[in-house]
Amino acid sequence: MIALMGESRIVSALARIEAAIERIDAASNASSGNAANATKSSGVTALVNNHEKLREEVAETMRDLDAVIAELEG
Repeated sequence: MIALMGESRIVSALARIEAAIERIDAASNASSGNAANATKSSGVTALVNNHEKLREEVAETMRDLDAVIAELEG
């Protein structure tokens, strides 16, 4: 039951991360059509890239946690 509660929190966190990525992507697309926003767009792109890297790290950590939990349960 504890593993399910933790998993629920992880799923919720991933959903929030995905929603943030979508908002960043939408902001990037909205600003990319304007040459005056080039600097802002590159900043948004950097944020998207950093966010994606963090998302990948979270996913890797979740896999590690799943392995530890499976080992403890087995």
